[in-house]
Order: sequence, then structure tokens, then C-alpha cells
Amino acid sequence: MSHPTTSEPGLRQSTHRFRCIACGDLSDAASLDFRCSRCADLLEIIYPAWTSASPAAEDLKSSWRQRRLSNSAIDLSGVWRFRELLPALQNSDQAITLREGNTPLYELPQCARSTGVPRLYAKHQGMNPTSSFKDTGMTVAASFAREAGYRWVACASTGNTSASMAAYAARGGLRSLVLVPEGKISWSKLSQALDYGALTCQLRTDFDGCLRLLQQLVLRAPVYQLNSINPFRLEGQKTLALELLEQLDWQPPDHILVPGGNLGNISAIGKALLEMRGLGLIARLPKLSVIQAEGANALVRTMREAGGKRLVSVQAETRATAIRIGNPASWKKAVHVLEATGGACEQVSEIEIAQAKAEIGAEGIGCEPASAVTLAGLKKLLKQGFVKPEESVVLVLTGNLLKDPDFTMEFHRGDLFRGTAHESESAALKPLRRPPMVLDATLEAVIQALEQADKSGSTHSNG
Repeated sequence: MSHPTTSEPGLRQSTHRFRCIACGDLSDAASLDFRCSRCADLLEIIYPAWTSASPAAEDLKSSWRQRRLSNSAIDLSGVWRFRELLPALQNSDQAITLREGNTPLYELPQCARSTGVPRLYAKHQGMNPTSSFKDTGMTVAASFAREAGYRWVACASTGNTSASMAAYAARGGLRSLVLVPEGKISWSKLSQALDYGALTCQLRTDFDGCLRLLQQLVLRAPVYQLNSINPFRLEGQKTLALELLEQLDWQPPDHILVPGGNLGNISAIGKALLEMRGLGLIARLPKLSVIQAEGANALVRTMREAGGKRLVSVQAETRATAIRIGNPASWKKAVHVLEATGGACEQVSEIEIAQAKAEIGAEGIGCEPASAVTLAGLKKLLKQGFVKPEESVVLVLTGNLLKDPDFTMEFHRGDLFRGTAHESESAALKPLRRPPMVLDATLEAVIQALEQADKSGSTHSNG
């Protein structure tokens, strides 16, 4: 267990313990597979001292704000800047950091007009060092792996986790093992893991099969797993919510919408919101909702068919590869968050995802397909009356557009749904397509293209 370390006067990082999310068993150390020794369910990290000696909210806000002026490595991290609410390393200078966090909160004026929600924002986690939200959790988990003396770290991944883990392992002098499903990962994401030096194994199974094998591996070999079942990951990922609320001057939005894959992200954000309210950093909770792809809708079915009491697994299939997960590990944590915040759980189609992705791209910021489920889900929640037009909404964009450029190119060329059951529906997407044009290398040809685009009111010809 970590020892508390002092930062600014009056502010102290808290000693943490591990608690089972099912039976509540408490322990000072976690098992190799991060499961409860009594009932085998997942663990979470708690801070017992907060109940009796919680840090003062205004002192915390002031300290975090002051650190933005510091040039020390630990303060330049948008994660470790909030270290009073994180597990304490024995030496905070040993944190493995790539200046993660510090991601922008964008207004979405075009999407605001089209949806009728004037106060619509996007918290873009794709602006992290390896271009996804995974970095905020990886800095914490990888740092604790190194402090514990491990040489090897490992993960099962649909792409983003592998890229992030490999980068932080390389930065921290660790070796990394990546298990990915063969043929079901974006080459852009896989190329990151390769470039950062990971031992990469493409397994003939899906993500869930990769994760099952990893759970067996850590019990047989000295390998530290860095998937989101590792509670240190979620502690880092929860800083997304801290940074978001700071950017909003600690005034919570009415709604936060998050993509749902393995469900670690909503679990982390929800944990942060509940902790912030408990510490007096915010006075009320936003509604935190999960949006999934129809083809990977395990949590949606779990809520609708089983009332959140048992997991309804699915055979996941969607082009939004980052959330193509049918047996999400953190489903119980996600159910708790939905219940605690009054959030919704909704699903969207492949056509709706593609349309929303193009609309976010038209804002000039872009995202990977999995992120776009949030905008698609917002439209559904508006129709249902769950979200009111006058309310404020934050969409969490989890990955950068360049994480899956094949999806984008196929969409704009009109090939994305060719030969699929969605082909006839995809005709409605034509106004959003901007295929590249092949022209003769003449001034007249370019001028004609400009004039044609000007008439159509678009930046590029629709072809």
C-alpha cells in the first residue's frame, strides 16, 4: 500500500485501500488479477481518511489552479495535477507521464443548431498524447506497476489501450505485451503499439477472448495487467471529470454522455462525480449516460432485459471498433453509476454513428467512430424527452479522428456500407460525403471545382 506524501501545506495525498464492489471486502493489497479474494468480483479504490479528514474544497481548487503555472513534470500532467484525489506513489517524482490530460472543452455550434441544444460541448480526450482517453488512466496504472517492481505490463485491447500502454511502458523503461483480436483492430492503432516497442500478438478470437487469456496469464507469469479492471486505471481516468468541472468553473452540466465499450470510462467518471460531491467540490450531480452501438449493446440489454441485475452478453459487431466489446468487465460499476446519477443507457445504429461522426468532423475537430455515438445518442435522448433543449450537455469524445482513417475514407467515398444490410439506408448520408476529386492539373479545372462547390454551399463537391 502506498504511503501518503505531502504536496502543498495543508494538502496531503490519501492512503488508499481496495474494496470489492460486490461483497465490500476491504484489503490493503490487490490480487494479481485484481479480483476479490472472497467472491472474485472487481475491486475499486477507496480513501478511508476522506470520511474524517476530507481536504477543504476551496483549498483543493486553489492548489490545482496554481499548479497550472508550474513547470515541474508532475504538475504539467493533467492527471497528477489532481493528485490529492489519486492513490499516492511513494515518490511522486517517479510518475510516468507524457503530459496527459489537459484536453480541450469545445463548443459545438453547428451541432448545437442542428440538435436545438444551444449549450452543447465536447470534451475531447482524443487530444491526449496517444490520441485517446486511455492515457489518463495509463499514467497512474503504469506508474504503480513500475513502483511494484514489474518488468512486463500487458493488456488485451481493441486498439487504444494497446497504444497507450505501449507508450507509457516505453516511457517508463518497461516491456509491454499486447493481445489484440486478429483482423478486428484499426491498423492506425496497431501501428502505435508496434512503434512503441510492444510485443504484439494477434489472437484468433475477439476482445473478450483476449481478456480471458490475459486473466489466466497474470496468474502464471510475472506480468502486470493494465486493462480497466485494474482499479488504478480508473483512478487516473476519473480526472477527466475533475478537469471538465474545473473548465466549467465547477458548475456541473445537466448531462454528460459517454461511449460504452468495456465500461471503465463511465465507471471512472461516475466515481469522480460522486467523490466530488462528497468532498463539496460540486453541489449536484449531472446525469451521466452511456451510449452503445446496436451491434455491441451488452449494457443496453442488461438494463432493459435484466434490470441491471445480471450481464446480458452479446456477440459484438460494429465498425466502431473501440467499443466492439460484448462482455464488458465493468458492467456492475456502470450500472451503479447510472442508478446514482439518474443517467440513461441508449443504443444507436451504424448509420446514426456514421452521420454523427461526419457532423462532428464538420465542426473542425473530428473523432473516431466510437466517440460519435454520443452525438447520435443525444439525438435519441432529445426525442425521448430525457434531455431537454434548454439543458447543458457535454459529449465525451474518447479518440482522435486519425485512430480509424479507413472508416472516414470509406464513408466519404461512399464505400462504408456497400454490400451490407445498411446499404440502402446509407443513401441518406450522401449530403455529408466529401470525396476527394481527381482533376486535370489546370487552373480552369480548379476554378470550375471552386465554382461548383460555391453553388452547392459546401467546401468540397459531393461528387
